[in-house]
Amino acid sequence: MPHPDTALDADASIKPATEIAYAKVNVALHVRARRGDGYHALESLFVFAEDGDELSGIATDDGAIDLMIDGPFGGALDAGADNLVVRAARALQSFLGEQRGAAIRLTKNLPVASGIGGGSADAAATLRLLVRLWDVRIDPAELAGLALDLGSDVPACVASVTQMVKGRGEQLTRHAVGGLEGLPMLLVNPDVGVSTAQVFAGWDRVDRGTLDADSLDALCADGRNDLEAPALAVAPVIGDVLALLAAQGDVLLARMSGSGATCFALFRSDVAMAMAARAVADAHGDWWTMETRIKCA
Repeated sequence: MPHPDTALDADASIKPATEIAYAKVNVALHVRARRGDGYHALESLFVFAEDGDELSGIATDDGAIDLMIDGPFGGALDAGADNLVVRAARALQSFLGEQRGAAIRLTKNLPVASGIGGGSADAAATLRLLVRLWDVRIDPAELAGLALDLGSDVPACVASVTQMVKGRGEQLTRHAVGGLEGLPMLLVNPDVGVSTAQVFAGWDRVDRGTLDADSLDALCADGRNDLEAPALAVAPVIGDVLALLAAQGDVLLARMSGSGATCFALFRSDVAMAMAARAVADAHGDWWTMETRIKCA
């Protein structure tokens, strides 16, 4: 639950550092196999929106990690020890032997359990924030190891750039695709949260082949999200979102992100995206939407 009193509010003269936890979108997500360790071997092209949750914080001297949560989706989260922001802060603190703490505010703009990496992005942004606040140096490989311990998507969210992600999330390669970065992107969630574990459990274990991410055309024509079918079984309304997005003008691609239920559409112009957002709002005023762009490096 949100914390009413933090060091962030106690001294208005201290200017907090800030980070954006950029929303993650899987332009394509191919599930290749279930690994012996229980994780799934994936091939996915990750892109990031220009927008997301917002974190701000100041360093403190008492070693405590004090988290306050606000924002439109803040009420869905607990600010206790299991929150990924707190876990990320404690993991970095322990690794560094850091005696200082931090007061952090998380403004939760992204829906929870929605397939756009909200919690993972929050954890990654926390790591970036605290490296700055504590003015410390950490080897990128060591930071990636800490991030992976927090969740499979967290390492990719640390850099928040377009990249190919393989394995369970530990194999990352910067991967620019001509014409992709900067595209207008509409995110839509039908006010539904789905369980990632339940969706993965419903995957049919059929390997439908490798991901070709060499061009935008290949991503649109041959890319897919192998979790779409099991997600539809859990939340059939995802099909309604995809159909509505695909019916919009000047749409390049409409697909589900991650394990759902958030879907996205890429457009040729800002005008087309704005018209699509209006159409979604007119048809389903209770659905969450975000008009954004694919973040450039």
